[in-house]
Amino acid sequence: MTKVTMTVNGATVSGEVEGRTLLSSFLREGLALTGTHVGCDTSQCGACVVHVDGKAVKSCTAFAVDLDGASVTTIEGMANADGSLGVVQQAFQDHHGLQCGFCTPGMVMSAAALLAENSKPTEAEVRHYLEGNICRCTGYHNIIKAVLAASGQDVSGIAAE
Repeated sequence: MTKVTMTVNGATVSGEVEGRTLLSSFLREGLALTGTHVGCDTSQCGACVVHVDGKAVKSCTAFAVDLDGASVTTIEGMANADGSLGVVQQAFQDHHGLQCGFCTPGMVMSAAALLAENSKPTEAEVRHYLEGNICRCTGYHNIIKAVLAASGQDVSGIAAE
């Protein structure tokens, strides 16, 4: 067992982990942050995306021991300080960018990473950036609309598919 210490959603946390413990397991089982979903364990679906030192990372492929000292943000850390939904989360709600909700945390985290890199992406750029996230319910149209809305762009002219 190895002790790891990292900052998760602004709080310093520590825990004992085996070398093979995935970040997703450390977050879900060690810290009870169950908003990070695990859908495939092979980095194909994107449901487990979190931010590590500001970059989008599929937490099912990162070892917790390798992230000792890192800063991690999960979906739970995306809310505003008063507990209200953050901009991207609110846009997903407002534009029905979710259905069953399983992929939503990873989609929100990926969308937030995109917007941190590119504050006004085009529809094509959003679609390209989210290629590593799978949604089996919505058909992606409202997810794309939500990301564009979160960037402050007018989406009133975007027709429903």
